[in-house]
Amino acid sequence: MKTARTTAGVAVMVLMAGLCGGCVRRTLTVRTEPEGARVWLNNQEIGTSPVTADFTWYGDYEVTLRKEGFQTLNTHHRLDAPWYQWPFIDFFAEVLFPFQVHDRRELPVCVLQPEVLPEPEELVQRAEELKERAVFGER
Repeated sequence: MKTARTTAGVAVMVLMAGLCGGCVRRTLTVRTEPEGARVWLNNQEIGTSPVTADFTWYGDYEVTLRKEGFQTLNTHHRLDAPWYQWPFIDFFAEVLFPFQVHDRRELPVCVLQPEVLPEPEELVQRAEELKERAVFGER
């Protein structure tokens, strides 16, 4: 009888630990100068800067920023896992720890450069060179 109670008590505690377990929330904030650039993470649009979005895994991220009148910026950032997300330890942080852990990451502010348009004379010259190559072939 005592063994059955002990087993039932342990089962209830394991069930309670599973139900009360916390989780890890991961967010990444991207800011640009000037604000208002469209932001893509790994070819998926997440919003307009400044923007905060959830992310699932740690590792390499391609970041693309676009804004009318500015050059498109393609960059790369690596997000390293904190110690509580290392294998085996992550089980306790994700399942057994009774509170939510919020891992907030913020990329350095990305400065967008104004778009530089070629002078009309340069554009005409490049068009004539392209026309010449198309008609007479590559020289």
